[in-house]
Order: sequence, then C-alpha cells, then structure tokens
Amino acid sequence: MNNNERLIQLLTASDQFISGEKISEELGISRTAVWKQIKKLEAQGYEIEAITKQGYRLLYAPSPFQADKVEQVLAGHRFGHTIHYYDAVSSTQTIARELAEQGGKEGIVVLAEQQLQGKGRMGRNWHSPYAKGVWMSIILRPATPIQLAPQLTLLAAVALTRAIRTVTALEVGIKWPNDILHQGKKLSGILLESAAEEQQLRYVIAGLGIDVNLGEKDYDQELLQKATSLRIESGKPQQREKLVEAIMLELEALFNLYDQKGFQPIAELWESYALSLGKRISLTTPQEQFEAVPLRLTAAGSIVVRMDDGSEREIYSAEMGEIKQ
Repeated sequence: MNNNERLIQLLTASDQFISGEKISEELGISRTAVWKQIKKLEAQGYEIEAITKQGYRLLYAPSPFQADKVEQVLAGHRFGHTIHYYDAVSSTQTIARELAEQGGKEGIVVLAEQQLQGKGRMGRNWHSPYAKGVWMSIILRPATPIQLAPQLTLLAAVALTRAIRTVTALEVGIKWPNDILHQGKKLSGILLESAAEEQQLRYVIAGLGIDVNLGEKDYDQELLQKATSLRIESGKPQQREKLVEAIMLELEALFNLYDQKGFQPIAELWESYALSLGKRISLTTPQEQFEAVPLRLTAAGSIVVRMDDGSEREIYSAEMGEIKQ
C-alpha cells in the first residue's frame, strides 16, 4: 500500500479531524510531504477540510465510474451499449468524432473522469474536475436533413432534463436552446457537432457536460454565482451511473418518438420544461443585443420572440441572458 492509499485509509476511517502530526507519524513522512499528499488527493476529486491546530477531515470521496455495469444495463439498447471509458482526455468530443469517422455504431459513448480541454458552446472551455461529473459524448446517426439538426439539440435537452428529474427529483428546466438550470444556476450544457454529406447528416456527436458531484470549492467565486451541481442542489451525492443510464433510456424513448411522429411532440415537451417562455429576457447575437419575450419554438428548432413594438421575430442563434424580473 503506497502513501496515497494509506492516507485515504486514514481519512476514511473516521469522520473526525486527524492531525498533520499523526498523519506524518503514520506515513513516516514530513508535515510538508503530508500537505503535498493532501493536495494530490484534492486533484483526484477528494474534498478535505483543513483547520489549523485540528488537522484534516475528509468531506467527500469520489468513486470511479463503473462503465461495465452501465453497459450491462444498457445491453441491447440504442444508446449506451458500448462505453469507451478514459481516466483523462483532452475532449470526449474529439475521440467520439474519430470513432464515428471510423464507422462507429450509433449509441457508442465516450466518457472520461476528466477533460483537460473540454468544450462548451460558443467556443468556451468547459470546467470538468476529476471524477465529479458526467463528461461524455454520444455518437448519433439520425436520418435527419442537415437543416433540421437544431431539432436534435432540443431533443437532447429534453432527454437530459427528464433524466435529471427522474434521478434527483430536482425540478430543473431548460434555458434556450439547451442549458439545464435549477433556480437560475446552470447544471449542464450540451454541444452537438455534426458531419454531413449532400444535405444529409452522416453523424452527430452529442457532448454532454453535467456537474454532478462538484462541491462549492470546485468553483471559483465568479463561476459559483451562475453554476451549480446536482449534489449542491439536492444536498447529497448522486450516482453518476444511474444518471447516465437514465439519459440513455430517455434519448432512446425520445428518438423513437421523433422517428415515428416528427418534431412536434418533442417541441411540446421542450416548451413544457422551458424557463423563459413568456418572460422578458436579453438576447445577444454576433450583430446586436436586445430584449424580447420568447413565445414558442418553430418546426426548425428556432425560437420566436415578441419585440417591444409587438412584432414577432424568429431567432436561429443567440445567447440568452438572465430572465428579467
């Protein structure tokens, strides 16, 4: 047993503080070396409280994602039947895209404990600390014309919302087009990237980033004002495996509905979870910033808003700001 494992054993053996001196004696290392070991554990997702003259106390211990058990549950299903699991990657999107180009089957999932260069919408970085979230990408191969690709983003948002509600009982909602929020704070984001040929989608890579078991210390003060995790909001750690299973099953059910009846029932579900319909919000496009009231989705997946002069305007791409009170 190495020092890392022995330190974990010491910290998990009691819910009380353990002095740095006692840890130093047990491991046979200096107090400075103890501090360095603590920092290594924190980088691996452990949350450790440190108080002068009292020592260290374990607040939260992460557990590795059990990909094999999820594959067993989802065997024979459309999504999640195969999971490529990694400890750390630059981006799950990149790996999933490579697999898709090599002919990878629909429903293959790429999941990592940590992304070093995770991507969000508008080219933003996605904060993905080790073993505390669901950072994954899914290969989709829908029979959808390229002009209707935005519909798939909205479908994914509905699937994620329904899965989170099922697993956590939190009444999360959607901010257009696909951010999942609880009480005004963002829990998750979705990024869909596609490849097409002759106006038909060859494949779509659906990237999902979900803040599952992050603690407040995992966010800087600026980010903590607008982001949160399922653990923070529910008051308890959540099983990441159960969440992934629920997402895959919701995706399957919604894609079957989409294939049979088209986008309309998906749009109705999306609108039922929408947080901003009928409320004044700010919208930012590459050309301008303005305020309007979202009214409804269109068949293409864009959103219709009411302007101040009473006219209606269709928005295809914009950054939606906070809901005005």
